[in-house]
Amino acid sequence: MSAVLTPRALYEEVAEQLRQRIFRRELQPGDWIDELKIADEFGISRTPLREALKVLAAEGLVTMKVRRGAYVTEMSEKDLHDVYHLLSLLESDAAAVVAERATPAQMQELRALHAELEAATHDREAFFAVNERFHMRVLEMADNRWRSQMVADLRKVMKLNRHHSLFKQGRIEDSLAEHRAVLRALEARDPAATQSAMRAHFAEGLEAAA
Repeated sequence: MSAVLTPRALYEEVAEQLRQRIFRRELQPGDWIDELKIADEFGISRTPLREALKVLAAEGLVTMKVRRGAYVTEMSEKDLHDVYHLLSLLESDAAAVVAERATPAQMQELRALHAELEAATHDREAFFAVNERFHMRVLEMADNRWRSQMVADLRKVMKLNRHHSLFKQGRIEDSLAEHRAVLRALEARDPAATQSAMRAHFAEGLEAAA
């Protein structure tokens, strides 16, 4: 696959190219990132590449090791539990806010996203993508940019565990049932029930992913 860089800040584009390679498993957890090879492939100096690696390190996707260079971060069992714990707290809190404050138009948007989810059960990658869109839209509707940024970064790290729980046998059906419970609670305008349903969703996701 050829790397075509668009005219935004060079290091940002390099960071995005590498980020997507990590998400696609072209760079696996634990892999050493060969700076000379990548710089040559992109036709750039090592300066913007190193700036890009700093961005990915700040996101948790890359680990910098003294005198050894950059490696794709490996997720331990504790890391996985810690990420799910924080996502559960942040996203269940956001969902409770949405249950209380969402406009009719926003609720209709969430129903439409859920309908896409229902239609994507036979396409794992599509289901994963719509699932993430639903969660991130809930965050946007809750309108707390600091919480949204924290969740976005945590979700990037969660993708390092890409024998992802949604790819396990039966997990898609279970996840869909949990989403139905979240949507019912949202439609009932019940913040406590919505928060509980979202926490249950993450608890089941962690059990499947661990």
